[in-house]
Amino acid sequence: MTAISDRYRRLAAGVTSTVEQVPPGKWSAQSPCEEWTALDVLRHLTQTPGIFFGMVGEPGPGVPPVEDDPVAAWKVARDATQAALDDSSIATREYDGFAGKATFENGVDQFICTDLIVHRWDIAKAAGLDDHIDEQDIADVREKMAPMAHLMRNPRAFGPEVEVPAEADEQTKFLAFLGRRA
Repeated sequence: MTAISDRYRRLAAGVTSTVEQVPPGKWSAQSPCEEWTALDVLRHLTQTPGIFFGMVGEPGPGVPPVEDDPVAAWKVARDATQAALDDSSIATREYDGFAGKATFENGVDQFICTDLIVHRWDIAKAAGLDDHIDEQDIADVREKMAPMAHLMRNPRAFGPEVEVPAEADEQTKFLAFLGRRA
């Protein structure tokens, strides 16, 4: 196991806890992601790993429809991704990404781990659950995403940066960087 595998495991556990707490009627609630409900956000979290599996020539996880059982769908995607990260023959396999050569684990770390942090917040916010983001996770995402923020500012990723008062807390500033309002 690597630091990336461990980070994914920790962040995925946070998503699991949040997903398991969402009341059934809240899956249709509007999320902070424009045009996405909480269920749409979860669908994104369950489908994105398949992209990285495909980049390294592996079949993606056979995720059941999130509409049938959101928690079960999440767990299938989570477990498949974790297993791949724990298998060095997959985790270290290279692919050509839009930013050059990368490995499966580096792609997961940069993109999927970021998604786990941000989209756990989106789901929690939509469902009225605890939406606190760990300060170290905020710092990690800022470091990974700041150099490419200009490429990520589009309706499918980050929105335009939101202005917040200078005295706003770090989570509010971070969410504003992502185009979200706390």
